[in-house]
Amino acid sequence: MNPRPTFALRRLNAALLIALTSASAAHAQTTLQEVVVTANRQEQKSFDAPASIQAVGQDAIEAAGPRVNLSEVMTRVPGITVLNRQNYAQDLQLSIRGSGSRSPFGIRGARLIVDGIPATMPDGQGQASTISLPSAQRIEVLRGPLAQLYGNSAGGVVQVFTADGPAKPEVRFSVDAGSEQLRRYGLQAAGQSGSLNYVIDHSDFSTDGWRTNSAAKRQHTNAKLRWTASEQTKFTLVANAFDQPESGDPLGLTREQFQANPRQAVANATLYKAGKDVSQNQIGLVAEHKLDDRSELSARVYAGERDLDNRLSIPLVAQASPTAAGGVVQLDRRYSGTGLRYARRIAAGEGEVRLSAGLDLERMSEHRRGFINNLGEQGELKRDEDDSVDSTGVYTQADWVINEGWSAVAGLRANRVNFRVNDFFVRPGNPDDSGRTSFNATNPVIGLTRHLSPDTNVYANIGKGFETPTLTEIAYTADGSGPNLNLNSARSTHAELGLKTKLGEGQRLDAALFHIGTTDEIVVASSSGGRTVYTNAGKTSRSGIELAHSAQWSPEWRTHLAFSTLNARFDQAFASSSGATVAKGNRIPGTMNRTLFGEVAWQPRAWPGFTAALEAVHRGSMVVDDVNSDRTDAATLFNLRLGWEQKLGAWKLKEYVRVDNLADKATVGSVIANDGNRRFFEPAPGRQWGVGVTVGYAF
Repeated sequence: MNPRPTFALRRLNAALLIALTSASAAHAQTTLQEVVVTANRQEQKSFDAPASIQAVGQDAIEAAGPRVNLSEVMTRVPGITVLNRQNYAQDLQLSIRGSGSRSPFGIRGARLIVDGIPATMPDGQGQASTISLPSAQRIEVLRGPLAQLYGNSAGGVVQVFTADGPAKPEVRFSVDAGSEQLRRYGLQAAGQSGSLNYVIDHSDFSTDGWRTNSAAKRQHTNAKLRWTASEQTKFTLVANAFDQPESGDPLGLTREQFQANPRQAVANATLYKAGKDVSQNQIGLVAEHKLDDRSELSARVYAGERDLDNRLSIPLVAQASPTAAGGVVQLDRRYSGTGLRYARRIAAGEGEVRLSAGLDLERMSEHRRGFINNLGEQGELKRDEDDSVDSTGVYTQADWVINEGWSAVAGLRANRVNFRVNDFFVRPGNPDDSGRTSFNATNPVIGLTRHLSPDTNVYANIGKGFETPTLTEIAYTADGSGPNLNLNSARSTHAELGLKTKLGEGQRLDAALFHIGTTDEIVVASSSGGRTVYTNAGKTSRSGIELAHSAQWSPEWRTHLAFSTLNARFDQAFASSSGATVAKGNRIPGTMNRTLFGEVAWQPRAWPGFTAALEAVHRGSMVVDDVNSDRTDAATLFNLRLGWEQKLGAWKLKEYVRVDNLADKATVGSVIANDGNRRFFEPAPGRQWGVGVTVGYAF
């Protein structure tokens, strides 16, 4: 007997991604329908995917705000925290199950992928700012052991998919406005012309910033062109151009500064004109070909460049040291990669096995220079080097539908990551610091799913993962100059038990228990004078519960709930950056012990096209350093949004109004873990308003 199609597991290539349709979707009747999604261009029924994975769709993204930051919408997904630092010079703080919480800027510990092209570099450092939300169709978040098949720093995976163009060509113009002179103007052209599908989107964003010295400007163009050459073959070209010519850095605040005036910037932020300007351009090509009814081949190739000029607020006396790298960082980066994957379905007894194997090659090289920051003006050269990282990953996976009651998955990935530093700045007191190091890991994953009924699945997975230090984290040693090539990669074991069930008509519940044990956790050893030194801290553990529930109670009422707990601890004592002993059992800084998102949405039949929703966002506390010397307070915020939609012939209009933090609470938005000046706190704004209008015309 062949298994029912409902249980026909599609390939999970390096991760499984499912979609739990957002409760904020404008079309209430489809809110809880299962959605077929893609994981590296392979389809998978969401209910059968043996992994913790949820998605937010285009309607939820549009309703969440001006579509500038991932933090607007990701509160509705359990297991991930995306915190807005109110600092466009340092990007968002993204953490999945506590992985990546140590990052003072950028994204670490999680893999970012946009339209099949990695947005995470081979050393594990990623950027969320280059993701184009106005053209995104959905964002998917994978947690758990199966994420480890993505390789280095895959504590979790965030995939963003650009929407396809509609059957009829259309043009859309959008305007968003909000507090602190926030403005975003967008123009999009999309459609189908013969065998070519296209989406071209451009956004222009600016804000004065909520805090002093936090103004920012950004232009972003994203394009996706898909050509269906035949029934068997299609090609997708993706191109992305990002320019952020202005972004001030207000720095973190001490507790006393936060309590006195959370909108202030540290004096050195304005004295040294702290901030950055950055541009990034990228192009990629994805090819998919069906060899026959049972096998397929896919390949990708991409290349990009990133140029950065970063002004740091390092005191002149600290910059004068012979081994100091200066207070102005100039970075010219080039990166590229290729990927190849083969998959084949094979009949096996009552079921079917889907075998797949692939190869990923990634490389980045950068010319990094440092100069004296002479009160905002570029001074003498203090650092000059070429850095490079290349990564090779080979993986294989088997997905076996055993019968109607059981299915299994097993995978293995082998990775090698090579770092190299060529130092050209050789002076008295600053020797040649060139060097190289390599990291290797072979990580297995295995899982089993019990299909108790068409409405209930239970699964269990276990797997191993690893995380190398980034180029930034090997930049300094505790004594003297040169890169810290003695840092080890962190090794982890991930275990997960999950349940997916349809509780009744229009209801869906996903639940997961997880535990992560890590050895050689990468932590801050010292941070002062612009030099942050990292070390390995022995064993840590992270465990928790994640719940996601969506319900359509009636044609007019629906709810969505996302709840997470996280117990992230050091399992071994070690010496902290201040010289004190970090006790066994201390919490890992930057990790949030619990989060909750709840939403009640109303869509009255008497007012077609109108939606109102009340959101509740609860965030637990975060400790600020390894010794747990301080922590943020837990807070619960309420948001209100109203939306309208009209269709007048070929014209389509959408409007929204949002008020966030209705009670105008003073809260901490994120923390800078282990900051040497005790400026841990990055304040969140009080009450904020936003409005938006989108006008579309279909030809």
